Amino acid sequence: MSNLKTFKTNLEEKFVQGIVGFSLKNSIIVFFLTALLFIAGIISYIHTPIEAFPDVTNTRARIITQWPSRSAEEVEKFVTLPLMKQMNTIPKKAEVRSISLFGLSAVTVIFEDDVDDFYAQQYPSNRLQGIDSPEGAEASIDPPYGATREIFRYDKK
Repeated sequence: MSNLKTFKTNLEEKFVQGIVGFSLKNSIIVFFLTALLFIAGIISYIHTPIEAFPDVTNTRARIITQWPSRSAEEVEKFVTLPLMKQMNTIPKKAEVRSISLFGLSAVTVIFEDDVDDFYAQQYPSNRLQGIDSPEGAEASIDPPYGATREIFRYDKK
C-alpha cells in the first residue's frame, strides 16, 4: 500500500513540476492565456443578465374562457377541446394543459425555453381569432407573469 502512495506522490510532484517548468519557460504564452481568460471573464460578466428576483418558470400563455351557467362537461366539449386542438399546432410549444370547471375553461400553453413573452402571447392570440366559440363564451389571454410576479401582485396592497 505504501508503494502505491509513493508512486502517486511522485506522479503528482512530476505533474506539478512539469506545469511550473512549462510556465517558467513559456511566460509569454502563459501571460497571453491569462489575459485571454481575463477578457473572456469581463465579457461574460457584462453580458450576464442579473435580476433581483429571477423568474425561473417556463414561458406560457393562459387562455381563460368563461361560459356562465354551463356544466364542466359542456365547457370541456364545446370550449376546452376546440381550444386545445387549435393550440396544439403552435410552433415551439412544449405542451398544452387544460382544466374545465363549472362555467370556466383554462387552457395553458407552455413554450420551449428560447421563446419570449411577446411570441408566447401573440401566437395564441392569433389562433384564438380562428376558433368558433359558442354564443356567450368569452375568451381572454392572461398577461404574461410568472410565480415571482404573482407574489408581487398580491403583496402590493
